Amino acid sequence: MVADTSSGFLNVIQTAITPVILLSGVGALMLTLTNRLGRVVDRTRSLAGDLRHGPSEHRAHLESQLAILWRRAQLMRRAVTYAALSMLSSCLLVLAIFIDASERREFGLGLVVIFMASILLLIAALIAFLRDIWLSLEALALEVAKAHEPGP
Repeated sequence: MVADTSSGFLNVIQTAITPVILLSGVGALMLTLTNRLGRVVDRTRSLAGDLRHGPSEHRAHLESQLAILWRRAQLMRRAVTYAALSMLSSCLLVLAIFIDASERREFGLGLVVIFMASILLLIAALIAFLRDIWLSLEALALEVAKAHEPGP
């Protein structure tokens, strides 16, 4: 009887490993996303100060950069939110797996739905992350163009 229980528990732990690994990977992604968000916030504050105190001939350029940074901040907020929800659903999945095993319930379809939700939220976070990267390159292109303009 004890061997039967311990092998059943081992199977439960093996089943729970996948969402735990997912949590680890999404956690690393979350660190990257929050660092990028912090950089966007810092850069926005810096450019906003430049806009308030800088020469008026750079105003249009600074405003276009600020508009891009605002869009980037929104994308990062979405990416962080989706990644956090993915992590939350992975935690719920681990909990549901253990409840399923300990209470001898059959949550089969529910477990699949929670896992799929976690993966779909991760995909949404990655899409927002990629859009932010593309947008940051758009801002960089504006900086390069500005640098190539003839001086006063």
